[in-house]
Amino acid sequence: MPVADTSQLISGVAERYASSLFELALDAGSLEAVGADLNRVQALIDGSDDLKRLIVSPVFSADDQFKAISAVAEKAGISGLVGNFLKVVARNRRLFALPGIIKAFRLIAARHRGEISADVTSAHALTQAQETELKATLKGVTGKDVAINVTVDSSILGGLIVKVGSRQIDTSLRTKLSTLKLALKEVG
Repeated sequence: MPVADTSQLISGVAERYASSLFELALDAGSLEAVGADLNRVQALIDGSDDLKRLIVSPVFSADDQFKAISAVAEKAGISGLVGNFLKVVARNRRLFALPGIIKAFRLIAARHRGEISADVTSAHALTQAQETELKATLKGVTGKDVAINVTVDSSILGGLIVKVGSRQIDTSLRTKLSTLKLALKEVG
């Protein structure tokens, strides 16, 4: 299956599951709690290669995935709507789409709050003050409140890559160095 088809599949699955979870959370009046639990799930995935392997590898049976994700959720204190949701996703063999589901949920929730969402890639974790300053700057540019999703990628060396909708601003050191190398080749 070509890569584009796979990402389309994940995107479609993620949208459907995220929409369902959003509706349930909205009905239960627990959007913030569900969002916070999903952020904790994403942090667990980001912090564990074993958990990443569990959710993406097709070698684990639905039963293995169900038991493992149930144990992870219980240990992390994630119960209620998100705990049950994780079990349903595992039962349906859709854990591979979990990161996409979390991202889609964030987008739907931000839209619901009248915010726009920005994906930010940074070489280092941002401090609370840096996040606040970045949100204020993006609000000044877009005229709307901006929810930011930060990913740490040390390979960009420094700076930020900020993507709001289809616009991307890349101030990463890696990109600047590549541009400099290209310019120097043209001079030489």
